[in-house]
Order: sequence, then structure tokens, then C-alpha cells
Amino acid sequence: MNPSKVLLVDGMALLFRAFYATSYSGYIRKTKAGLPTNAVYGFIQYFFDAVDTFEPTHVVCCWDMGSTTFRTEQFADYKANRGEPPLELIPQFDLVKDVVDAMGIRNVGIAGYEADDCMGTLAKRFGAHSDVYILTGDHDMLQLVDERVKVVIMKKGKLNYAVYDPESLRAERQLTPAQIIDLKGFMGDTSDNYPGVKGIGEKTAVKLLIDYGSIEGVLENLDQLPKGVRNKIEAGLDMLHLSRDLATIRLDAPVSCELVQCGWGIKKEEASRKFEELEFGGLVKLLERHPEAPHADSYAV
Repeated sequence: MNPSKVLLVDGMALLFRAFYATSYSGYIRKTKAGLPTNAVYGFIQYFFDAVDTFEPTHVVCCWDMGSTTFRTEQFADYKANRGEPPLELIPQFDLVKDVVDAMGIRNVGIAGYEADDCMGTLAKRFGAHSDVYILTGDHDMLQLVDERVKVVIMKKGKLNYAVYDPESLRAERQLTPAQIIDLKGFMGDTSDNYPGVKGIGEKTAVKLLIDYGSIEGVLENLDQLPKGVRNKIEAGLDMLHLSRDLATIRLDAPVSCELVQCGWGIKKEEASRKFEELEFGGLVKLLERHPEAPHADSYAV
């Protein structure tokens, strides 16, 4: 008997990608009543592209639930560089979850945690007995790769994915999944706005990890390092440890979600009604190619 195959969807990654892919020309799709829907429309297309490509037996969509998390409590500037989302996108945050729920797909999100932590926790939980595919645009997720968990990075263009397992990650980056966390400790992350060790970029950080294996390995061999690199690390030691902690995706978030609740299938009647309500008539045909939902419960966040 083949193991189940679980697709964990990074909902915000798909939604933002869909918004910018469909709004760069200046035209925003809206309903006759004026509700912007371009991001949700594109999300549905990306979602079904992935389902058709990876053919999961189970699907979960994971969401961020606001900007305040345990990471912002640890480091007040975490993600503080991010501006407000575009006005047309704001009403689509709740709308997309309604659409996902109407389709009969499990939504998961926990206040105080990021979607990454939900996906990490579920990947660990489901990966014990199933194959797991994490669909995202975020390279931080590569730390979750193992023999049962693959990370699928959406690249530019339709149906263009990079699928990472431990072997392909090492071939491309020369690093293990655990070293991805230590890499962020050294070099920080400009998109998440934490600095790492000032003056140490990706090239130096990768070389340190190839030579010494981990942050601990580097710290045990400081006397072997060039003086300039050693001085930078010694001056940035506190931020090195903090940055590594901020980069670490939690595998123990309090996610209430079991595999039996996530079987792949569509509540076709309810989904069709929702699509028609949003004037997505052209997308109804996507629903027909897929099985009926195996459960009738509502799984809102």
C-alpha cells in the first residue's frame, strides 16, 4: 500500500505571488460590487496547478495570523521593515480563507506563531508515516527537508517548481537542512529584518559551515579563523545566537490537525456557489477534475 502524500500549502506565499503576478499591469480584477479578487483568483490557479502536479492524498493550507508572534517578542525589529500590504490585497486575506474553506480544504493558523511553524509541526507529525510536500516560495523552509519531507519552491512562471530533498539540497547548496538554520544565524535575513553577524555574508557563512559543520564547530575553532572573521563573530556573538533562534522553524506549535481531517477532495456544490458569487465562473471547470471531499465538516481557521 502506498503511503499517503500530504501537500502543505504556504497560503500567504501563494496569495502574495498571485497578487503581484496579476496587478503589475495596473489592472486589478474586482467583482461588479467592487471587491478586489485578483489575488484569490490567482491563488486558486496556483493551488490547482500544484495539486495536479503532485497529486496529494491530503491537503492543508497554513496561514499567518497577524504580525505579532513570539519572534517579535524576542526581537522587536523582526519583520519591522515590511510596509503595509497594498490596499486591494487587505480584504482578500479573509476572503481567500473563506474560499479555501468553501472548497472543503483544511485551514490552519495559530495566533502567536507563523505559518512556517504550523507547516514545520505538521511536516514532522505527518512525515512519520506519510510523504510530505511543502509548497512555498520561502527558502527558509529548506531546513525542514528530510527523507520523507520535500520542499517545493515556486519559481517564476507557471508550473515551474524546484523540489528539494536532502540530496538535491546538498548538491545545490553544499549544506544539510540543519545548516540552513546556522547559515541564517551568520548572515541574517534582510527580508525578515534580523542582522546575523555584521560583515559576514553568504559566501563566508557557507565556507565556515562547510569547514566546521555548525555554529558550535566554528566557535570551537575561532583561533583557526582569519583575524577579521574572528573579530566579527566575537563582536556579534549575541546576535549570532539570536538570529539562529529567529531562523529556527518550530516543530512543536500547538496545531490541532490530524491526517484524517485533511483528505483531498472538493465540496463541489459549495465551492461552485462561492466561485459564482465571486464571479469566478471560468474557474468552476477546475473543480470538476477532482474527487468530492471525503468529509463535510467546515474547517475555518
